Amino acid sequence: MKKILSILFVFLIHTTVFSQSLSLQDAINIALQKSLDLQLLKNNVEISSINNNIGVAGGLPLVTASATDNEQSTNVNQELNTGTIIKRNAAVGNSLNSGVTAGMLLYNGSRVIATKNRLQQLELQSEQYLNSAVQNTMASVMTSYYDIVRQQAYLKTINKSIDVAQKQLDVVKTQQSVGYANNADLFQSQINLNNLVQQRQAQVLVIDQAKTGLLLLLNLKPDSLIYVNDSIIVDTTLILGNILDNINRNADVIAAGEQIKINELIVKETAAQRYPSLRASVGYNYNRSQTTAGNLLLNQSRGPVAGLSLGIPIYNGSIYKRQQRVAEIDVKNATLQQEITIRNYNAQAVQTFEAYISSLHQLDSQRVNVELALKLIDLELYRFQLHAATIVELTQAQQSFQQAEYAYTNLSYAAKSSEIELKRLINQIKF
Repeated sequence: MKKILSILFVFLIHTTVFSQSLSLQDAINIALQKSLDLQLLKNNVEISSINNNIGVAGGLPLVTASATDNEQSTNVNQELNTGTIIKRNAAVGNSLNSGVTAGMLLYNGSRVIATKNRLQQLELQSEQYLNSAVQNTMASVMTSYYDIVRQQAYLKTINKSIDVAQKQLDVVKTQQSVGYANNADLFQSQINLNNLVQQRQAQVLVIDQAKTGLLLLLNLKPDSLIYVNDSIIVDTTLILGNILDNINRNADVIAAGEQIKINELIVKETAAQRYPSLRASVGYNYNRSQTTAGNLLLNQSRGPVAGLSLGIPIYNGSIYKRQQRVAEIDVKNATLQQEITIRNYNAQAVQTFEAYISSLHQLDSQRVNVELALKLIDLELYRFQLHAATIVELTQAQQSFQQAEYAYTNLSYAAKSSEIELKRLINQIKF
């Protein structure tokens, strides 16, 4: 019974969470928590952090221990210069060799330092890739979220038109009852109402599909119940100059800069292969050899050892030199790639800002059109009640209202989408 109650409790919590209104902040939090792509990038950051170690770069001592114990059976046939003859079959012998050795790299052309710095840059770059993915995820969620708001605004407009069409039908029925309207007016009014009801049904489907798209971004079940109650509010304070000045804050641009540093360090690593390398080693060895027959029955030695080894590359077919030249070209390519990224983002920022400003400029005039369209509907509906306006005139006023509302909603969404994209380009999406 306790297990059943626990399952029901979890189910009720799940139903409560995803049957209530979903705010934008909630949607972003869920996406950041559940995104599989972000989890992969977080793992990459962790991997880079683990690899960013002086030991991985080869700068720590290497300690090894070894032991070998061999048993042997041999036939011994020896004649010594003293005249002694030793013959023995199946003489048992034992050989034991063991030791501990520690080696330390003293110098290799600063390759260890360059490698360690490269590992540091790789960690920083992986963090920027994660930051870029976070900004992209937030932008996608916000755009999808406001698309639902837009589609729901369309539905409200259709519902307003249905109210007008219903009033029109009621007026026609009243007029027909006193002989002022015919069946043609009645049929046309009913057709107009039915068409709008069908539009509403189609719009409900569009909203449901938009919600499914948002659920996909949130990595939630596609049949989860969510309700979005929000409006589109556009930030009108963005300035193109500030956007262009802050393009360098984009995570992709920063990551491209990190790639330049990484390639420069690879040049140093490659060049270091042409320098001498010096290693020091210390250790302790123990060797013991014993046999039951022969001239030497027991040989045992032990003690510390120490040494230096120097390696000087003289000639290897100019492989290192060619690798260094290739690495230098890679630095140039990384620099060009960053310049290309900045160029593309600057162009994208200008284009997006032009769309942003254009939408803002049109919003004010379109808001006036919506107000005028509402007044026109009220006027034509009043005239229609007085039998001074035709069904066609009222229908045209109704269509003008829908078009004005649709245009205003589209402009609001376009301005908001441009705002989101501009903030994404400068790594400043907030919620």
